[in-house]
Amino acid sequence: MSDLEEFKKKVRKLQSRAGTAKMELHDLAEDLPVNWTEIKVVAEKTFAAFAELAAAKRELSALENAR
Repeated sequence: MSDLEEFKKKVRKLQSRAGTAKMELHDLAEDLPVNWTEIKVVAEKTFAAFAELAAAKRELSALENAR
């Protein structure tokens, strides 16, 4: 498998992880005020997942444009 294909696979995994984190944050918000103390931890986890995804997408775009 090429480096580009491997990186696309990585981006898909990160998209899945970010989507899961988003749903966890959404579910937490729906249940407020229950577990309100979890907001910061879940939000930071979601932020990190989306930041990693954004960086990987930029890198993938650079790889695709280099071809």
